[in-house]
Amino acid sequence: MPIKKCSLSRRDFLKAAGIAGAGSVMMPFYRPATASEGFGKMPVRPFGNSGIDVPILSFGGSLDTSLSMLVLRQAFKRGVTYWDTANTYMGGRSEKGIGKYLEKFPRDRRQIFLATKSHAWTLKGLSEDLDLSLERMRTDYIDLYFVHGIRTIDELDQSIRTWAEKAKAAGKIRLFGFSTHRNMEECMLAAAQLGWIDGIMMTYNYRLMHTDRMQRAVDACVKAGIGLTAMKTQGGGQVQTDGETELKLAGRFMEKGFSAAQAKLKAVWQNPNIASICSEMPNMTILMANVTAAMDKTGLSALDNTLLQQYAKETRATYCAGCTDICESAVGRNIPIGDVMRYLMYARSYDTPHGGAKQFRKIPSDIRQQMASTDFSTTEQRCPQKMPIGQLMQEALQELS
Repeated sequence: MPIKKCSLSRRDFLKAAGIAGAGSVMMPFYRPATASEGFGKMPVRPFGNSGIDVPILSFGGSLDTSLSMLVLRQAFKRGVTYWDTANTYMGGRSEKGIGKYLEKFPRDRRQIFLATKSHAWTLKGLSEDLDLSLERMRTDYIDLYFVHGIRTIDELDQSIRTWAEKAKAAGKIRLFGFSTHRNMEECMLAAAQLGWIDGIMMTYNYRLMHTDRMQRAVDACVKAGIGLTAMKTQGGGQVQTDGETELKLAGRFMEKGFSAAQAKLKAVWQNPNIASICSEMPNMTILMANVTAAMDKTGLSALDNTLLQQYAKETRATYCAGCTDICESAVGRNIPIGDVMRYLMYARSYDTPHGGAKQFRKIPSDIRQQMASTDFSTTEQRCPQKMPIGQLMQEALQELS
């Protein structure tokens, strides 16, 4: 019998194998975890010097899902007991969803490491957000409370430290820290010098983890006893169908039984100093694929890591590394280039165009108008990633407005 020619296109193959991005975890290569295959309990790691062990996989709660109770229950049963949310996620529905779960399963609270965040920049705002989060989630305390999305460590002054210490003394929070999507390395290095930051959630993935700046930042935090949670671990970017590296990656990972998306999680877990990975898991398919990756003892080889780094280099112009202190200072206007890049990533790589557009439209209209007429050539020359910033700003205006 003659062999039929495969009709799967190059792009379809790459997407199926999980090269394309976060949504690619929903792939046909998922296999359930079974004891006979060497799987066991969800691995845990110490969270800095807190004395608390957390699972290496954290449940990210910023995406809506009609199966929230089911997914949360299954996450708990499979050892994904580090739950991350924020005061603003889903307009508060994320925290309320966790509250409904804890009301139904109150005994589970003792085993859940619960983190939430505040966007407030005043002490009064922090207090109001904390009290609201406690009320919504129907709990007496938060295990880890973040100031969300800082750009510079200067945003955390002595008054914030005093506020955090009082919240701890009142039993409302156990640990305090911040999250950051931009200038991560500088924020982390500075936090290590403060002496009162317990935890940091930062953008960290196979594209960033090998840079000198990030390695120094992680080492400094480890020495300071700060617990580290990685987010944005898929590394964004777009499928490059004219290259061979992604095909090699896809083929190698398929042979090992996991997707490239799962491999990118494994790449981060290779660093024992990363306590946990925060991942969006809005449905059972993604939850089980990520749980499988966390429990699967099959690791990445030296060649796998080399190919991932090569792929990162070849596609760096499609990925914003968050070093906005460089690009935004060069543009000469108050244009949030880093935020725009992140919203584009949400729309393109996370399969959430509505969410990306919603965030983009929060940028004041006069700033968006400036984007349309700004010359970004100097910014592009300074960009270490060599991103076509001007073109991407125009695309954001077209796709997200």
